[in-house]
Amino acid sequence: MIKRKIQGVLADLATKFPVITITGPRQAGKTTLVQLQFPDYKYVNLEDPDVRLLAERDSKEFLEQYSAPVIIDEVQRVPKLLSYIQVIVDRDKKKKGQFILTGSQQPNLRAEVSQSLAGRTAILQLLPLSIQELTEAGIQMDRDEYLFKGFMPELYDSNIEPELLYRNYYMTYIERDARQLINLRNSLNFELFIKLLAGRVGQLVNLSSLSNDVGVSVSTLSEWLSVLEASHIVFRLPCYFQNFGKRLVKTPKLYFTEVGLATYLLGIKDVSQVARDPLLGGLFKNMVVVEALKARYNAGKEGELYFYRDSKGMEIDLLLNENRELLPMEIKAARSYNPDFTEAITKFRSLVPNAKPGAVIYSGDLTPTIKETRFVNFTDTADIITKQVLTSKN
Repeated sequence: MIKRKIQGVLADLATKFPVITITGPRQAGKTTLVQLQFPDYKYVNLEDPDVRLLAERDSKEFLEQYSAPVIIDEVQRVPKLLSYIQVIVDRDKKKKGQFILTGSQQPNLRAEVSQSLAGRTAILQLLPLSIQELTEAGIQMDRDEYLFKGFMPELYDSNIEPELLYRNYYMTYIERDARQLINLRNSLNFELFIKLLAGRVGQLVNLSSLSNDVGVSVSTLSEWLSVLEASHIVFRLPCYFQNFGKRLVKTPKLYFTEVGLATYLLGIKDVSQVARDPLLGGLFKNMVVVEALKARYNAGKEGELYFYRDSKGMEIDLLLNENRELLPMEIKAARSYNPDFTEAITKFRSLVPNAKPGAVIYSGDLTPTIKETRFVNFTDTADIITKQVLTSKN
């Protein structure tokens, strides 16, 4: 079993808050994580229809049968439980770590938690496995293998082909969640929409263009996109525009939470196809951006990740905003380093006084520093994000 980086943060927060809420995509490892961390807790899953019926009809009886300390999985299925949990934890505020809640539909859960458990719960977000976690478990792969296989824990717990896993994942979870959250009438249009999104990873979100391709209104696509975000399938990386005025593009970029799913949706059926695919650059950026996001979440922090693009086309692929200081990063799938990769970072730092020396994250092994910009292999992305210090290894 692969140890999760977030485990230490989870253990610490359970000594400080009566409730811990963990959100994230389905099958990202939330249940495994909490059962490993709290082996003596009772466990109940609200996906079970009989259990869910009891929780809905008689919440008090449910919470007596599954009294604290308890792990409640997929708590968003019965949101009214949160009000009853509030009463219980307020009864004895000195007890910590009484309830461990997990959920996979973020907006529903966040809204209910904010209303019922404000000040009583710590919220963590768990994404699929990171390159850092795989490396520490002794699993190292080539760039194209990471992009093809992806990072879902089941891929590494059992001998299952990526195509089979992602096909079942799409049919079992994505379509089901979509039908729960919206009145989905045409699953073929919805599937086309998701595949078109996969073809646009790392690009600005343009629903008007997608509307023409799918044959569905912009308002409907906007609703579908919100559902995919709610289910942690995709996320929008915002443009950093604070203090830059009107000269910036403010449209977000779109990425998949699991790059392996995007690769599957593009019809890539073998690892040898990855390097030849015209979307290699976008998929590689997707992987690196999500690796950065995992590093932030695994440290118990908010994302605070952005990109930068002005009206003249000058762009930085990734910015970390930490303590009002900006760390610029360029992301290149290339295996060979090129000094020209540093030009955008150098220009950005001339415009932004509080920008730190940046990094070019690429697929090569050389780590030169050019104009204070360090070249770093993509497998070290988490170290860049957590340490934020780009010093030579010499």
